[in-house]
Amino acid sequence: MSPIRVLAFSIFFSIASLSYSQIDKITITAGTDEDKELTAIGNEQDSQKKISMYQEFLQKYSSNPMAAAFAGLQLSQAYQAAGDMQEAVQAGDKALAVSPHNLDILMSQAMIAQQLKDGAGAFKYSIRGGDAYASIDKQAKPADMPDELFQSNNKADRDMNRSAYDYFRSAAFNVIASETDAKTRMDYIEKYTTTFPKSYEDQLASYAMMSLSELNDNKRLLAYAGKILASDPENLPALLMMANTYVESPDTAAKAMTYAQKVIAAAKAEAADADKSRRISAGIAHCVMGRAYTNEGKTLPSIAELKSATTLLKGEDEQQFALASYFLGWDYAKLNKLSDARAALSDASAIPGPMQSIIQELLTKVNSARAAGK
Repeated sequence: MSPIRVLAFSIFFSIASLSYSQIDKITITAGTDEDKELTAIGNEQDSQKKISMYQEFLQKYSSNPMAAAFAGLQLSQAYQAAGDMQEAVQAGDKALAVSPHNLDILMSQAMIAQQLKDGAGAFKYSIRGGDAYASIDKQAKPADMPDELFQSNNKADRDMNRSAYDYFRSAAFNVIASETDAKTRMDYIEKYTTTFPKSYEDQLASYAMMSLSELNDNKRLLAYAGKILASDPENLPALLMMANTYVESPDTAAKAMTYAQKVIAAAKAEAADADKSRRISAGIAHCVMGRAYTNEGKTLPSIAELKSATTLLKGEDEQQFALASYFLGWDYAKLNKLSDARAALSDASAIPGPMQSIIQELLTKVNSARAAGK
């Protein structure tokens, strides 16, 4: 059976009372020629013959929007079952042109896009589905409809279509989570938060801040993180982003420390119930503290913080461990503690990633200096 919710044929007696709805609903009058022919097509077992029958039906009843929308959806699903995904998309889009706010068609199109690994398509249809669902509460009340009936009908619409809304919400978020281009990811996030407010808020905040960081858009990054902290002062991703952004400049080292200290206090990495995420957050915060002290020319306090960072990050987050190890090795080398520098750099030099070549270069210099000293 298709994963799409089965559309039931219903008698066309109540359509007038529902005509105000912003969600397109398909109803076929029982006993009509369209009803009889669609039933016959649905009973056809040969998939290719069924496709041909739907095509003929669409030509014959193109002037009947509801029949065309329903047949278009069924044709799309028939193509999907036959493995002809491009034809399935085209048939579904034609059905949407007739019935643009139909949640069943939008869900079908999103699912086909997922099968095609078309993230942009899956996101587009999911956003349209979420917007259509949201329109239930935005529609104008008919002048002749009592308030109680209007509210009751809206609630019934919301309840009946909630599973579709949840599907769209999840499908669109999964596209964001798998998107590798920072600009595209941020564009998706901005559309998503408008269509699906209060959904996956913590995860979206992390993705948004990661995207803005990759784009080097510090102004938007700080504004975004600040907005989060205004409502959630102990939000660890936002605090860390603030700390990491400010530590890049010697002029803002004090601000970086303030945010890093807040992370350390909120993470409570030393607590027995501290999970991996909290330990990593605290480790990164200690690394920020070390870098900030370095920017201020305070090498010994920097070493103390970076040692705490490497202890927390080792075995938890390789890339952050490598970063902290590099700065720790640098501090030791600056103090001419070359054996300590070598020890700090050795493990991290074997970790593949953006820091590896930089660490190996510093380690080579340290080893050369040690050899020359002997």
